[in-house]
Amino acid sequence: MSNRKILHVDMDAFFASVEQRDDPGLKGRPVAVGGGGSRGVVAAASYEARTYGVRSAMPGAEARRRCPDLIFVRPDFAKYKDVSRSVFTVFSEVTDIIEGMSLDEAFLDVTENHWQEPSATRIAQRIKRLIWEEVGLTASAGVGPSKSVSKIASGYNKPNGLTVVPPERVLEFLHPLPIEKISGVGPATAKRLHALGLRRIGEVARYSKLELVQKLGKSGRRLWELSNGIDHRPVSHHRVRKSQSAERTFQEDIMDLNALHAVVEDLSMRVSEGMRKAGRYGKTVTIKVRYSDFTTLSRSLTLYRSTNDPNQIAAVSRGLLDDTDAGKRPIRLLGVGMSGFGGPDRQLPLPLPEWES
Repeated sequence: MSNRKILHVDMDAFFASVEQRDDPGLKGRPVAVGGGGSRGVVAAASYEARTYGVRSAMPGAEARRRCPDLIFVRPDFAKYKDVSRSVFTVFSEVTDIIEGMSLDEAFLDVTENHWQEPSATRIAQRIKRLIWEEVGLTASAGVGPSKSVSKIASGYNKPNGLTVVPPERVLEFLHPLPIEKISGVGPATAKRLHALGLRRIGEVARYSKLELVQKLGKSGRRLWELSNGIDHRPVSHHRVRKSQSAERTFQEDIMDLNALHAVVEDLSMRVSEGMRKAGRYGKTVTIKVRYSDFTTLSRSLTLYRSTNDPNQIAAVSRGLLDDTDAGKRPIRLLGVGMSGFGGPDRQLPLPLPEWES
């Protein structure tokens, strides 16, 4: 088993917690960041709101039905980015090997660290304390010998949790957990595994590796390895991304076109935020649609001018979505992506699109 010491730190209900921190009147109350109108969508929900079943990507109208006292706050991504920068500054105090996954979560390799601290547990405790003292927010952390184990551990005892999984207890920790805890196992994959009689990680670990690969392809090998605690991926702090994307898998299939448009707008905002954080501009907008029968398709549009503007990405994505059977067939997954990265172009008043075949 690996001797690496890897942390996964995940801020608790990040957007909503920032708003509750900055407005004392919101503390302890159900808060949703996003739009509460007919076309609005929840970008993040406080833990008080989650007790009512409110969750991210849920249409605002549905969220209000579930929680009549829900307070909607318009997102302020510039503020969230500033807060995120402060959190990552804390990370950089202990190590240079940081793999940011989003504004509110990151992997840290602390096998060797600036603090000369041999205990990953004490490092995690200190990081959590510093984030609270310097940023005023709570975070949950997982400590393990691999990225997959530390990520599962960080979500094990939220909010404000700390779960430590030493190498000799990895299988003991993993095997009783439901298979949905493995990153990348969404409703569709879970359904296929359930059909094989596999509901716990330990059951996948004991299943024939060959048969799993035959039934699920390459993802079957990955699932079998992760279920057996095998994960050699390093914490990558010099990744060169060729695309930026975001997607949502819905717990219930969606047919309502207005609701889908709202999700597209939320995804476009997230894609734009990731690109702006990295100083990237892209030319090709792509949407991904998966229908209830698992049929998956994509549509792309290449622009004449590079952009990272969320409104332009959303407008093009909505047009691409309208070129599918959205609104006619139930959809279980929706994604938005940008590629063709390059430097910023001087924008013309009316950039004309060029359809990609």
